[in-house]
Amino acid sequence: MKRKLIAAIGVATMAATVAACGSGDDGGGGGSSDAITVWLMDGSAPEEWVDELNAAFEAEHGITVNVEIQQWDGIQDRVTTALSEDGTVDVLEIGNTQTVGYANTGGLAELGDLAGEPWNEAMLESAEVDDTLYAAPWYGANRVVIYDKGIWEEAGAEVPTTREEWITALETLRENSDAEPIYLPGQSYYVMGGFVADEGGSFAVEDGDGWAGALATPEAQAGMEFYGELQEFSTAPAEIDEAEPQQSVDIVPNGEVASWIGLGWEAAGAVAAIEEQGGEADFGYFPIPGETPDQLGHVFLGGSNLAVSGRAGNSEMANEWLAMATSQEWAQKFVDANGGGVVPNRTDVTATPEEGSFAEAMVASADVGYLPPLTTGWANVETDPNPIKELMTKALNGEDYQAAAGEADSEITDRINRE
Repeated sequence: MKRKLIAAIGVATMAATVAACGSGDDGGGGGSSDAITVWLMDGSAPEEWVDELNAAFEAEHGITVNVEIQQWDGIQDRVTTALSEDGTVDVLEIGNTQTVGYANTGGLAELGDLAGEPWNEAMLESAEVDDTLYAAPWYGANRVVIYDKGIWEEAGAEVPTTREEWITALETLRENSDAEPIYLPGQSYYVMGGFVADEGGSFAVEDGDGWAGALATPEAQAGMEFYGELQEFSTAPAEIDEAEPQQSVDIVPNGEVASWIGLGWEAAGAVAAIEEQGGEADFGYFPIPGETPDQLGHVFLGGSNLAVSGRAGNSEMANEWLAMATSQEWAQKFVDANGGGVVPNRTDVTATPEEGSFAEAMVASADVGYLPPLTTGWANVETDPNPIKELMTKALNGEDYQAAAGEADSEITDRINRE
């Protein structure tokens, strides 16, 4: 490997696996008056935070907390099944884009007692249906630009604060370096969605009692055009996304890549893969720029919520555990345990990430996070073949945007209105 890489990822702790008191793997749980079952996703919470929280809860309530770690693969089917059964799970972590769907199908209990907490407003949107709280925001995360500091310095490229400066930096890299200026596959649609949000657009909009695709709009077209402008600096095919091949372990460690857009776990994965090859990672990070220095670009605000099953075996203690876990005290401890590398769920919690870290760049963008349409049918839109991805490939390959977007909108409208 020609490049020399050295990196410190402020959010590396997010990759830690929970090994909590009474924990197991993908277990079946079971209702009990003296115990509750909590499902957390693999890698979501630092072990020490879970252990300390559960010890405090058990001391206060005399209730055993059984934490069962779930893998992301197949989780939607397991959650759907668990929420249809009595006592399988009491509290569970749910992806923020999935919460509304489970609430609409009656699987989640109302959390009225927590409605007045000072939640992060962007996260709260994913936890409510018709102003009723069905989950508590837990943490958020978003993408930033990850760049190879050595390549940028050697090429004379400067870290940008606007879209225009970003393009200038990529031009400088192309002229003065053999490295790929940016790795950007053609179908990273959540990245593209941020550029659409910058223009005031969205993937879909409410239309009467339903939803309608909104890609054949000037806003969406402008967002896609800027995505295409960036993608011209990449050798990545227009027909793939960031996951296949996985950019952090299959692409970045195995080639000369000057920059790429990714999440914290991807940055940590790239560092680990580079070090396994005997290299060192020298990564820097900056928020996705907007039109002006004082307006960062929008980013998809991913993350998780915590909810109580509508068929919990011990709903009273499930509510108590969730309230403690998301309280100011324990939310602050959660952020601290993650090295400040998560977006806090509450306005009375602060994140102080290490200077120059991934977390610092990520938290800077939290206030301009966007979410996809929060409706049960959104999961249908994301099912392959994803019409947004297909539109992106067609646009990048030079097909007429409005014609392709009209087709995508028709498919989105059909899918998103299915239950």
